[in-house]
Amino acid sequence: MTQIKFRMIEDDLTLEEVTENTINIINTWLAEHQIVQNEVQKLMLYSHIKSMVQRAKTLEQLPELDLTLFDQLSEESLALAQKTINLFDNLPIEEAYLLAIHYDVAKANESINKN
Repeated sequence: MTQIKFRMIEDDLTLEEVTENTINIINTWLAEHQIVQNEVQKLMLYSHIKSMVQRAKTLEQLPELDLTLFDQLSEESLALAQKTINLFDNLPIEEAYLLAIHYDVAKANESINKN
């Protein structure tokens, strides 16, 4: 299967189209990992992805992050987040750490629903 790569600047892609495509790809991955988001989590992820896509287009930089603050993130969430930022040709690794939070929070739904 060919790896999708959104080249926001070179291909003059639109924010809306890439955001929707990215969300669809993420939803497929989440389903494969049996991770279910609630409605609020979906909205928060959408907002983050939209901002992330915008940063890929404008080359806006994230503020410097202390990556040690993210030590508790699961490997699964970090891997999904890395896969997500790999859809783009110009996003920094810090973006993956911020994104992994969304995936970890959604993963926690499973344990909450079991209790």
